[in-house]
Amino acid sequence: MRLQDFDYYLPPELIAQTPAEPRDSSRLLVLNKRTGEIQHAIFRDLPNYLSPGDVLVFNDTRVIPARLHGRRKQTGGNVEFLLVRHVKDTEWEAMGRPARRLKTGERVTIAEDLDAQVLEKLPEGLLLIRLPQEVHENLDKYGEIPLPPYIHDFHGDASRYQTVYARDPGAVAAPTAGLHFTEELISRLRDYGVDLRFITLHVGPGTFQPIKTERIEEHKMHSERYYIPEGLLEYLEEKRSAGNRVVAVGTTSVRALEDAAVRRQAGTWVETDLFIKPGYQFKIVDALITNFHLPKSTLMMLVAATGGYEHIMNAYRIAVENRYRFYSFGDAMLII
Repeated sequence: MRLQDFDYYLPPELIAQTPAEPRDSSRLLVLNKRTGEIQHAIFRDLPNYLSPGDVLVFNDTRVIPARLHGRRKQTGGNVEFLLVRHVKDTEWEAMGRPARRLKTGERVTIAEDLDAQVLEKLPEGLLLIRLPQEVHENLDKYGEIPLPPYIHDFHGDASRYQTVYARDPGAVAAPTAGLHFTEELISRLRDYGVDLRFITLHVGPGTFQPIKTERIEEHKMHSERYYIPEGLLEYLEEKRSAGNRVVAVGTTSVRALEDAAVRRQAGTWVETDLFIKPGYQFKIVDALITNFHLPKSTLMMLVAATGGYEHIMNAYRIAVENRYRFYSFGDAMLII
């Protein structure tokens, strides 16, 4: 398929700049992936579309304050680091700006008497840097939560870019489908008989990187790390055999579950570069809760694989017509 096949028109004012308050007051577009039928609801109505025995699988990653600002020791020029992955000790893979000017061995002052050092230039524009011990251990003090580039008017509580169940630090972007859940809604789902399970996938910056190939099959997918608890895959397969549905909360949960269903590796951290696009045969995920994604993005392609290309493109057109809010702080879609 062509990249252009996943384009759609989005009026800029529909890009949500602030989250819904309360979280579960966001709108919910419900798509029947078999018939293409669409219903409009509120997210707190989610239990109405599930059945006792269904399993919701959440990604419990926590966004870290991965954006660091500093000055080049030699020139005084501004530098911005985006921490991508903890390597060892105080060493991190990071994106740097201005990346081309930063040299191996160069020092960047993060705070008074606290210098980071560029150790190595890595492929794909990444850097290997060493942080001062003080900064490494106190990212909350020296760093800030890296909001997506299309959010530029939000000055509220950074906790609104975390899910209420976020536990395991390591992501540079939130698993945004989970932002709609409140503690009260989670309790209602449990009381209704829906089973809740958790996996971890640390969302990387690749989620924002554009596809540069015209044929989507030629795109090289970014990799991310995930952890599936031992016994979870077998449990989900038993539930499916009994007629229950596995509902992934977010594209990251889909990616981790589908990769794990093939690798059969649980209880350990695994790296995946799985690219889910139309034509993909799902192994374990039956339904998906997700936000509305950027045109021509890999997330849009995953959603099209889940709900069917024609159904998804039609649903997005209807969402625009009905003034749904898009992207990370926007409304949600249930594909079932």
